[in-house]
Amino acid sequence: MAEKDKLAVGKESEGGITSSYSVDDGVVLKVPYSFFGSIYDEAEEQALLTTMHEDSLTMGPQVQKFQNGFAKMCGTKYAFAVSNCTTAMCTAAAAMGLKPGDEVITTPNTFIATSLAIVREGATPVFADIDPRTFNIDPSKIEEKVTNKTKAIFVVHYGGQMCDMDPIMEIAKKHNLIVLEDCAHAPGAEYKGRKAGSIGDFGCFSFHSLKNITTLGEGGMITCNSDVYAERIDKIRCMNNVNWENQTDYWLPSHFDNRMINGKWGNNFRMTECQGAVGVQQLEKLEMLNAKRIENGRYISEGIKGIKGVTPVYEDPNCKHIYHLYTVCIEEKELGASRDDFMRVLYKEEGVQGILHYQPTYEFSSFQELGYGKHLCPNAEDFFHRREFNTPHHPRLTKTDLDNIIEGIKNTAKKVGK
Repeated sequence: MAEKDKLAVGKESEGGITSSYSVDDGVVLKVPYSFFGSIYDEAEEQALLTTMHEDSLTMGPQVQKFQNGFAKMCGTKYAFAVSNCTTAMCTAAAAMGLKPGDEVITTPNTFIATSLAIVREGATPVFADIDPRTFNIDPSKIEEKVTNKTKAIFVVHYGGQMCDMDPIMEIAKKHNLIVLEDCAHAPGAEYKGRKAGSIGDFGCFSFHSLKNITTLGEGGMITCNSDVYAERIDKIRCMNNVNWENQTDYWLPSHFDNRMINGKWGNNFRMTECQGAVGVQQLEKLEMLNAKRIENGRYISEGIKGIKGVTPVYEDPNCKHIYHLYTVCIEEKELGASRDDFMRVLYKEEGVQGILHYQPTYEFSSFQELGYGKHLCPNAEDFFHRREFNTPHHPRLTKTDLDNIIEGIKNTAKKVGK
């Protein structure tokens, strides 16, 4: 297939922005933004072929093995595989008992799925601003948002660097709040030696195509240490089907009962055996994959250090940053040009495709219809609209790719700077 045709296919893909960033505009790219964030080899291929011969292809021994390995990696008592991170958060929101009238404090700097899990239960997201260095929710902005309606805090470990969890957990303990960690960017990331997904009441992970490990394009995991939450999660993700209390034979009085769990209906959020088998192999590669991302990220940081008006990634010394994203910030006043002017030259003249993550959630039309204002979190708005972009970043980048990114940023700064 010709390169032009590949771009056209990407542009017209059914998943839209969730499955491709390809644009058919004639620009010749040295380093395109890839939608595959991992590495597959013969291990995944063989595991997939072997699993295809199983009797059942959903929620069987491969998924169980993946769950057990993931819980061990995180240091949690439980891990439950689901179809994606959105359904992981929806399941957790149901398990914690969110209901209409409840408020959940969260960050606006995240994929919209974080807030969708809240509004689907009829609860209200309350947005707290971000730290301008880490781009994570600012703990100092959380407590001022707490009311007698607040039920939970949903944090997001942006880009692979964990939030400052100690003060967040202190606030939660003080006000008796539930904490959910959105770990979509952070499998294997650490805060003071503790893994993402092990500190809050729930951890929710993504294995989407872009992520550090992926289970055939989609997939998710929920971690927790609570026996009560674990029992709810196990049922809710699988339609709330349970055995009859008076079951005598496996078919009597019927194959299963269905009950309300914590006042919530269940759903089919199960993971397939093929995804589980691939997940087992990916989990074995996780440390290597993260190490490559870290090495690549630090190489870029060293290469662009000292460029006027260009800020490389900040690594919190309390954290192990696993570089799901490499986020460059453009300081307009210092550079003498806007972020968007910078990105246009970087893209069109230097052949490096930058991407933006994330528009403040409350700015979307759906949230505007709910009555949210447009200027709620100044740091998050400044970050998205004026400062940030993400370079291509994955473990398959070559030294040539990395050098092209660095040289592209250097050259662009010279071209647009004043």
